[in-house]
Amino acid sequence: MAYRAPLNDFQFLFDHVVGLSQVTETQLFSEATADVTSAILAEAGKLCEDILSPLQRNGDTDPAYLENGVVRTSPGFAEGYRAIAEGGWVGMSAPEAQGGMGLPQTITTAVNDMMSGACLALQLNPLMSQGQIEALDHHASDALKAIYLPKLVSGEWCGTMNLTEPQAGSDVGALRTKAEPNGDGTYAITGQKIFISWADNDFTANVCHLVLARLPDGAAGTKGISLFMVPKFIPDADGVPGPANSLKVVSLEHKTGLHGSPTAVMQYDGATGWLVGEPHQGMKAMFTMMNNARLGVGVQGIGSAEGAYQHALAYATDRKQGKTPVDGGTGAIIDHADVRRMLATMKAELFAARAIALSCAVAIDMARATDDADWPSRAAFLTPIAKAFGTDTGCDVAQLGVQVHGGMGYIEETGAAQFARDVRVTAIYEGTNGIQAMDLVARKLSDGGEAAYRLLDEVEETAEAARAISESMARDLWRAAESLREVTEWLVEQKDLNDRFAGAVPFLRAFARVLGAHFHLKSALAEGGKGPRSRLAEFYITRLLPEHAGLLVQARAGAAGLYALSVEDLAG
Repeated sequence: MAYRAPLNDFQFLFDHVVGLSQVTETQLFSEATADVTSAILAEAGKLCEDILSPLQRNGDTDPAYLENGVVRTSPGFAEGYRAIAEGGWVGMSAPEAQGGMGLPQTITTAVNDMMSGACLALQLNPLMSQGQIEALDHHASDALKAIYLPKLVSGEWCGTMNLTEPQAGSDVGALRTKAEPNGDGTYAITGQKIFISWADNDFTANVCHLVLARLPDGAAGTKGISLFMVPKFIPDADGVPGPANSLKVVSLEHKTGLHGSPTAVMQYDGATGWLVGEPHQGMKAMFTMMNNARLGVGVQGIGSAEGAYQHALAYATDRKQGKTPVDGGTGAIIDHADVRRMLATMKAELFAARAIALSCAVAIDMARATDDADWPSRAAFLTPIAKAFGTDTGCDVAQLGVQVHGGMGYIEETGAAQFARDVRVTAIYEGTNGIQAMDLVARKLSDGGEAAYRLLDEVEETAEAARAISESMARDLWRAAESLREVTEWLVEQKDLNDRFAGAVPFLRAFARVLGAHFHLKSALAEGGKGPRSRLAEFYITRLLPEHAGLLVQARAGAAGLYALSVEDLAG
């Protein structure tokens, strides 16, 4: 089934739920008018429907492979990437001075959502470049910017991030890759990196690797790490790729899914690199790229959920099986209560996750465009929620998509299982969802919970406003927000971080549940409480929001009960 760009959903969210107008009213983004935004979404939709969507199956059935040290990509991926680059979609939010469009991150987020739903494996390539562009723009020297940014923005070159090593996964500070000064302002980079997405391809003129490494005087741990630009081909002063650098793709991983996206082991043998940012401040620069990518990865989950939902809906409206249990039914399995429950759950979860991600993007834009200190803290607080809930939604919706297909969902020819296999990694890379939750209850509550409380104040304002259209939905949301506020206060008071960490994942999901209900209720308010969005809001608040209560019990249970089960108990 072909992908259909959900343009109406984005427009509704922009206009009535996440408040894009406050972004476009700023001086920085004043040119992103409603007409411009609508035209951009329409063109991106055509790209996704006509060019990227037909490549989805190619990436799975004809995956990337390594041939004589060069990665050969899936059929059609080169042409698909060329359409992305030539359309300017890589550099949508990049500075205009570097050839970008200077558009709000919110619009880029919507486009990345659509591209992920159309062909996730290919979309990962420009997503990596977008993160690298932001990192270089914030931290690189003017000389490096002049050479690399125009090429990355145009899509002539593409970017990667190199963090992980065999012994250094989540513990990045355990890395062994070293950087030795060459005496001419460059450095010799030596070491091995693993899990490098799109480490090579056969359609860009250069691949630009951002590599974490340790200088000879670098302290142990993350505080002694520096960041380096290490290109596949060393460019001259005019940015023309020259001799090959001393690096190579050792092998490609054999993965559960996302086969069209090559994931490599990279070897650096004294490769020439240039320092990005200050010595020993590499994690600061890399976190700029990672935070960009975390929202982007959350959106990958949401886009995948959209693709899986559309696939399942089409099957459910066509598949005839069993007696129709309702008068005037269609005769297809969509008439059956449990199939209807699964489809409604998929659609409701998709709306909630998308609204959270776009709200996070709006906060990022407002933090850039204004001096209001509340916006950066809001963006920081929402980022781990957008990443974790977005990717959990992708995984959950894709699994429901398989279930809607029944036995045919387990048969590869339907394509339902591909969504589940492809999206699974999004809950793992760019920081596992458990790490996102730990970040939420530690760093993001280090302000005493102020950012969280401001969000909950807004949720309760929505509940108050909604009493005019639905007393029951307003009441349920208000009570959920108050329960969440109490547990947030409890977490803030815990001095032992392990007690916070023990309940971090359920707390994050509970927060997402409440925010999802908040956004659903805002959509119901926008149509006066009568219409399809109001009915979907009632479904979410009645059937999905109650999950928050059990999650909050877990969130404040502390760590003692986890460690009461010994290693021997778990193994016995």
